[in-house]
Amino acid sequence: MCGICGVLNVSPSHRIDRSVIQQMLEMIRHRGPDGCGIYSDKDVSLGNARLSIIDLETGNQPISNEDETLWIVFNGEIFNYIELREELERRGHRFKTKSDTETLLHAYEEFGVTFLKRVNGQFSLAIWDNVNQTLFLARDRLGILPLFYTIHEKKLIFGSEIKALLAYPGIRAEIDPNALQQVFTFWSVQSPRSIFTGIKELPPGHYLIAKRGQISVEAFWSLDFAQPISSHTENEYLDELESLLIDSTRLRLRSDVPVGVYLSGGLDSSIITSLIRSHSNYPLETFSISFTDPEFDESHFQLEVANYFNARHNIVKCSYEDIGSAFPDVIWHTETPILRTAPAPMFLLSKLVADSGYKVVLTGEGADEFLAGYDIFKEMQVRRFWAKDPESALRPLLFKRLYSDIESFSAQQVDYLKAFFKKGLLETDSPYYSHVLRWNNSARNLRFIRSTDQKLQLSFDSLPANFFRWSPLAKAQYLEIMTFMSPYLLSSQGDRMAMANSVEARQPFLDHRMVEFCNRLPDTLKLNGLKEKWILKRLGAKLLPVSIWKRGKKPFRAPINQCFFTKPPDYVKELLSEKCIKENGFFNTGAAMAMIEKASSASKLSEVDAMAVAGIISIQLLHQLFIKNFQLKAINPTVLKVIER
Repeated sequence: MCGICGVLNVSPSHRIDRSVIQQMLEMIRHRGPDGCGIYSDKDVSLGNARLSIIDLETGNQPISNEDETLWIVFNGEIFNYIELREELERRGHRFKTKSDTETLLHAYEEFGVTFLKRVNGQFSLAIWDNVNQTLFLARDRLGILPLFYTIHEKKLIFGSEIKALLAYPGIRAEIDPNALQQVFTFWSVQSPRSIFTGIKELPPGHYLIAKRGQISVEAFWSLDFAQPISSHTENEYLDELESLLIDSTRLRLRSDVPVGVYLSGGLDSSIITSLIRSHSNYPLETFSISFTDPEFDESHFQLEVANYFNARHNIVKCSYEDIGSAFPDVIWHTETPILRTAPAPMFLLSKLVADSGYKVVLTGEGADEFLAGYDIFKEMQVRRFWAKDPESALRPLLFKRLYSDIESFSAQQVDYLKAFFKKGLLETDSPYYSHVLRWNNSARNLRFIRSTDQKLQLSFDSLPANFFRWSPLAKAQYLEIMTFMSPYLLSSQGDRMAMANSVEARQPFLDHRMVEFCNRLPDTLKLNGLKEKWILKRLGAKLLPVSIWKRGKKPFRAPINQCFFTKPPDYVKELLSEKCIKENGFFNTGAAMAMIEKASSASKLSEVDAMAVAGIISIQLLHQLFIKNFQLKAINPTVLKVIER
C-alpha cells in the first residue's frame, strides 16, 4: 500500500517543477513512510510514497519496463501477482524486482487495458507510456483504494488523496454545496463528485486515459446480480463459498511483513480469524475496539473468539473524550464531512496496530453487503410483504422481529414503526424502494444547510441496463454497495482510517471472485425469510462457537453527541460559536445553533439529530483544515508542510 500522485501536461507547457511533486508527496507521506520516488520528463511527473509490504529490498517506485518506455506508480496489492508473473515470464518478460508493481507494468505491456480483468487485488495506479504519450490511471473494482484528479491550467493533476492535489500551486479547496446535499442524504458524496468543486474521484472499476489533450473515462468492471439457472444444492453452494473464502484469505496473507486481523466479535471477522488459524502458519494476532459506554461495547464477544482460537489479543478502549479528541484527525484523513463518529475508533484501532509493529490486517468488510446482513434488506422484505395486504394489522408487526434487542415494545413504539414504514408502502415499482425511507429520513437534516440553487433529486445519472431485471433484494444490494459501501464504508471508515497510521487493510470478502459468486447465489441463501447471511451462518456453524455464529447482526457504531458535549474538546467551542457558523456560511445559522444548543443539553439524541451534529462539526472542521489553513499556507506552496492542527 502506498500513496501516488502526478502531473501531466495536457497541452505543451513548461516542464513540471520536481519540487511540486515532492510537496504533493509530503502531504500523503502517512500512506507511504518507508520511502519516496519520482519519475519526471518534459511531459509528466509521477510520485510514489511507499509502504513496503512486498519485496522490501527492491520494490521501490517508480518502476520501468526493460527499455524504460513505460513507468508505473502503484498504490495497493495484487494478490495473484505470483501466478501472473509466471505467465508473463513464459511469454518472454524479464523482471528486475520481485514486486507486484512490476508485474502490473508488464501485464499492461502484454495485454493493454484488458490486464485489469486478470488482476485480483485492490489498487489505484498510474502508468506513463512515453512513446505514445499516454497516461493511464485505474482504480480497483470496488473502490477499496482512492484516486482523485482535476484539470488545472492545462494540466491533469492526480493523487491518492485530495490534499496532494491541494498542494499543487493555484488549486484551492471550495466546498461544493450540492455535494453537501448528497452527504446529508446518502451519507456520502457520490462518485465521480468529491466534496470540493472541480476535483473528481475516479469511480470504482474505471480507468482514465489521457492522450494528446483528450481525456476519457471508461468502466472495466461493474456489479451484476443476474442469477443463472443452476442445479446446485445448498450444500454445493456452501462448499464453493468455503473454498473461495479460504483461497481469498490465503492470497491476502501474502506479505513480507506480519499480518494481523481486525476482530469485531461478529460473524464475518470471526470467520476470517478462523480461516487464518486453520489455513496459515501465521501467529494469530487480533485487534479490537471496546467502548467505555456499554451500549456500544462488544468486547466480551471479541475476547471469546480470541480465546477460542488462542490468539494474542489487543484492545483499544474508546471513551467519549478519546473519540472527540481524535475527530479533527479523522476529518483531515477522510477529506469529507461524515455523519457518524464510527471512523474515530477505527483511527484509534489502526494506531494500535501500528504501535504493535504491524502494517497489514485482514478485515470482514463486504459480507453484509453481498450476503444481505443489514436490517435495510429485511425492512424491504417486510414492507413488500405488507404492501400485498396494506390493511393487514398483523403484517407490520413483523418489524418487531427485526429489532429483537428491544426487550418489549410499547403500543406507542409499534404505532411509530407502522407510521414510519408505511410511507410510500405501495410504491414497490420504484427502483429506490429499499432505500428511499432512509434517504428521506436523513434528508430532514438538509434544513441546516444554507439553500442552494439546485434541488437534490433522489436518483442517479444512470442505473445498470439490467437493473430492472434483478430481484428486489439484488436492487437493494446494488444501492447499498454503490451509495454507502464504496464511498463511505471502504473510504472514511476503511482505507482512510487505516492509512492514517500507515496500515493496509485487506478484505477477503471483497475478492472479485467472492463478489461474483455471492451475486449469483439464490436470494434465499442470503436472506432466508428474515434470517440474514443464511449461507454464511451455515459456514459459521462449522467454524465458530455457537454463541458467535448465532448472534444477530449488530452494526458497528460509536457515540456521537456525548463525545463533543460531555467534556467538550477545545476546538468545539470555537467552531460551534455563532460567529464561526455565520462566517463560514454553510448553514442556516438559527437552525444550526438551535441544534447545537439541543445537543449540548441532551444526554442522548435521536439518530437523525446525532447525525446532524456530526455533520455540522465535520463541515466546520473541513473548512478549518482544507480551506482556511490551505489558503493561509499555500502562498508559498514549495514550503507547504502537513497542516499544524
